[in-house]
Amino acid sequence: MTLALPSASKARARGTGYVWLFLAPTVLLYGAFTVYPIIGSYAYSLTDWNGFDTSRTFIGVANYREVLADPMFWSSFRLTLTFMVCAVPLQVLVTLLVAILLNSPRMPLRKLFRTALFLPVVTTTAIVGVVMQFVFDPASGPVNLALREAGLVTDGIDFLGQSSTALGTTIAVYVWKWFGITLVYWLAALQTVPNEVYEAARLDGAGAPAILRHITMPLLKPFLVIITLLSIEASLQVFDLVLTMTGGGPFYSTEVIEVYIYRWAFAATIPRLGYASAAAVLFGLFVCLVGLLQLLAVRAARRTRRAA
Repeated sequence: MTLALPSASKARARGTGYVWLFLAPTVLLYGAFTVYPIIGSYAYSLTDWNGFDTSRTFIGVANYREVLADPMFWSSFRLTLTFMVCAVPLQVLVTLLVAILLNSPRMPLRKLFRTALFLPVVTTTAIVGVVMQFVFDPASGPVNLALREAGLVTDGIDFLGQSSTALGTTIAVYVWKWFGITLVYWLAALQTVPNEVYEAARLDGAGAPAILRHITMPLLKPFLVIITLLSIEASLQVFDLVLTMTGGGPFYSTEVIEVYIYRWAFAATIPRLGYASAAAVLFGLFVCLVGLLQLLAVRAARRTRRAA
């Protein structure tokens, strides 16, 4: 004889079924467009395949050896690290100073400035890259026109067409594009500092520099670790901006690893999807290492926060 489930158990089972029903589209899409490509990259990296033929030749770790022996791969890796090292400190420190200003009740039009600085974040990155080609155009771009009007230059500067300026210009646009999201992080962090602490410091005669040095900055140290690591991870994902602004040029001076992978997989005369997959796996392992460091740093920041 089969015993009927209690009504509470039936309701719980029915609720669990509804949960999985609503999660199913997300799980299927995530599996199809994220999990499967990752697994496929590992499999393709062990083959010699151009992405078009139905047959693939298994070659083991030969692609990995070739990638690690390619000077262009290490050049792209160096450019990726250069991009990160230049963009992250600039983004984190400048946004911190701006956040402190915009967090002050005495700052006029602070809501307007917050909105204006956040607007680039919601703009599609690819569109930003295309627009910046016109903005920095050496003949008729507004940047060069302003420089000529100010008498700083006589001939237009090809910011995106010269190896000496292309990477720096791309970094500047990246910082401007994601300035608003880092600003939001800092504004949220500043909200955790109690106003009573500031009021007590002012009653003791502390000025703005002393409050910033002895109160604000020490209390923001845990957030500094988290925001810096988030910015590092984001700076490794600049494919769309670099591709639309410079395409990795001129002369590979802005070819970060993501563009290097794209070039071998899709833009080469004879695509090498297996080789590109090997490069992608190596880059993925590096990103995982950064994520592991982020996890450890977040835990350390939490312990520091509790101790404070």
